[in-house]
Amino acid sequence: MSINISAGVMNGTLFVHYGKINITRLMKKLLVSLLLFLPFFTIVAQTVTVINADDGKPVSDVAVYNETRTEFGITNPAGRINLSGFRPGQTLYFQHFSYERVSFTTEELKAAGWIVKLVTRTFEVEEFIVSANRWEQKSDEVPNHIIVVAQPAVRMMNPQTAADLVSMGEVFVQKSQFGGGSPMIRGFATNRVLINIDGVRMNNAIYREGNIQNVISLDPNMIERTEIIFGPGATMYGSDALGGVMDFHTKRALFSTGDSLFMKAEGMARWSSASSEQTYHVDINAGGRRIAFLSSVTWSDFGDLVMGSRSHSEYLRNSYQVRVGDRDSVVMNDNPQKQVASGYSQLNTMNKLRFKAGRNFDIDLAHHYSRLSDVPRYDRLIQTRNNTLRYGDWYYGPQVWMMTNASVRYNKPSPLFDEARLTVARQDYRESRHDRGLNKTDLNQQFEKVGIWSANLDLDRKTGDRGNLLYYGTEYVWNNIHSTANVKNIITGETIPAGSRYPNGQNRYNSFSLYAGYKFNPVSQLTVSAGARYNYVSLNSEIADNSFYNFPFTTIESANGALTGAAGAVYRPDGQTEITLNLSTGFRAPNLDDLGKVFESAPGVLVVPNPDLRPEYLYNIDLGASREFGKMLLAEASLFYSYLDNAMVRREFLFNDEPTIEFQGEESQVFAMVNAGYAIVYGTQLKAELRPSSFLRIKSSLTVTGGHDDENEPLRHVPPLFGTTHLVFERSAVRADLYAVYNGSITYDRMAPSEKDKPYLYAEDENGNPWSPGWFTLNFKSSFNISNRLDLTAGVENILDLRYRPYSSGIAAAGRNFIISARVRI
Repeated sequence: MSINISAGVMNGTLFVHYGKINITRLMKKLLVSLLLFLPFFTIVAQTVTVINADDGKPVSDVAVYNETRTEFGITNPAGRINLSGFRPGQTLYFQHFSYERVSFTTEELKAAGWIVKLVTRTFEVEEFIVSANRWEQKSDEVPNHIIVVAQPAVRMMNPQTAADLVSMGEVFVQKSQFGGGSPMIRGFATNRVLINIDGVRMNNAIYREGNIQNVISLDPNMIERTEIIFGPGATMYGSDALGGVMDFHTKRALFSTGDSLFMKAEGMARWSSASSEQTYHVDINAGGRRIAFLSSVTWSDFGDLVMGSRSHSEYLRNSYQVRVGDRDSVVMNDNPQKQVASGYSQLNTMNKLRFKAGRNFDIDLAHHYSRLSDVPRYDRLIQTRNNTLRYGDWYYGPQVWMMTNASVRYNKPSPLFDEARLTVARQDYRESRHDRGLNKTDLNQQFEKVGIWSANLDLDRKTGDRGNLLYYGTEYVWNNIHSTANVKNIITGETIPAGSRYPNGQNRYNSFSLYAGYKFNPVSQLTVSAGARYNYVSLNSEIADNSFYNFPFTTIESANGALTGAAGAVYRPDGQTEITLNLSTGFRAPNLDDLGKVFESAPGVLVVPNPDLRPEYLYNIDLGASREFGKMLLAEASLFYSYLDNAMVRREFLFNDEPTIEFQGEESQVFAMVNAGYAIVYGTQLKAELRPSSFLRIKSSLTVTGGHDDENEPLRHVPPLFGTTHLVFERSAVRADLYAVYNGSITYDRMAPSEKDKPYLYAEDENGNPWSPGWFTLNFKSSFNISNRLDLTAGVENILDLRYRPYSSGIAAAGRNFIISARVRI
């Protein structure tokens, strides 16, 4: 696979476009180089050695830090760390996701012979949470239901994309095409859930009501930790955080804790059979006492995905379209299990520079770049009309996401704060759509560019001696959207202007907010927290050329303010039990996609702008409980009920007083987003973990969600029952996981009206109606660690080779899939 490299500037932001280089060959050479230099890598003398208390083997990647985290380092593959960079007299903390956190003074370490023994955690419960209030706090003081997906679990499960990563955290993921992944959280999805990366919101003004795939722009190989908040997160994160928040934290550049340069490098190669995947990854860290640099690159190439061989022949790809000369031909598929025109490739890079400007300043500069190849829209390519395939082409053009951000952390206590963090970011996002009817020469093309500036200021202050915390801050986000379209004749190459997806003039979207919260412990068994946020969101959009649609308006203006809040409590009657209660509100202001979009959502269905749209508000209650039964069993349960008022939903609409309009040569029913009554979502999340022995772990999770709108119609983004059960064996350097993934069914009468209009996505019931059958897969993953320097993982997914398509998805899931990967560290 080859790509092009050039440098340039887009909207004031420097970017690199990768040129004609064989990326696969380059990544292979980098990995081989790491292996060749491994025997010659020398380790400087270390002060402390961290070992596993059970077998005495060294533990790598243990975070070592002081109380304020101003001094921070990690253990090397030999489990060692030089402490000369830490000031004497401090308490040092040793933390690793798989072990209980411990702390020692320098004197205690000396008395222990500079050996630290870590005890394996009984249950997989994270001790600290960041996403709840943007600052680290103990998880047993947080009333929200939050799941943490840590790096060790990610390396074991080997997710191909960030969408697959969040599905490990009790999130249902829909895929319209292989190069996609739209998370659904508590009956909400797309622009009703928030994606946050290193403190910067990714959601922009064109996040749509339909399924989106923006989350796959993130590189799972560089994500150190993911926290998923279930339920409204509007107090901390503002508009869009209705169903929940996916808060991603990427790796940081690491300083040296000694006098010599700290070097750390890692390489990974992975292959999987169902799509003939090849993924290569390299990251390198170089750190001195005051400056550190981290760089990474990941290249993935996915072929056409092969589905399973058993059950549901409706999903087979019996024929596909090809271009032969000047005509389209529909040819029979020699292997109907192969989903022809589903493969794609992806490149991710990340570069970080970090330096200490004095004792109290920690400054991070980062640049993220992600580029997908053309991604075939598989669910559209299988649509039929007049007993033949409808489209000759339908694909997304390269999806490009770039972010340059700077974060300054200041930790010198003052009367106003103990710590302050300022984050400024610039994002540039590009996407395009290209479709052409079968045997048509006109290729319809739509292009969108979004430039986003954002600034966040977060402060906290500890009060009293009970761990009380005051936190407050402000956020500003500015979006500039440019939308164009044309029709290209694929024979002559001639292009003519066409109606764009969004207004073709100036489009500005702004958001400003202030927030504050307080967490206090009136008694040792009780934590109470409360917070509020004021949000002001405005949109100004102009239609420069109204000749394409003849709208009865040429400007769209919207300005909305909202006050949201949350209050919760955690009661700990003893050391084994927690009871949580959380009341919260959320809101979503209409963005440009809601207010000003023109698009075809299904054959014969056209969605048009509605400039009168107003915000929707969510009112939510969560009740949770967890209990440890000795060192044997942990059980957790949470219940939630959400009421969405003034809900933005798609309804029949009039365009120029007409219920239908001709669009791209077809008479289409007119729809628009309107504020309609209310919607209700409710459900439960259950979780249990059993430890019958020190080396055996059984864990299971189950999510049940229901909901309907004011017309008692099912909601589109309410998934079926889903869950997992794992049987995990852990012994020294060996880990094995036999697990099942299962989904319930959604019958025709329980389907949302918009899903009933897409029979090509679903199986047929006995009455010929579409429905989503239930399914389960049996899977196995294993890993073997060699001297903390080489990790070998292997596994097989969908062992029984079942053919299934997850609810609302346009592409069938992989059949029996063998996965092999190797990861080397120096």
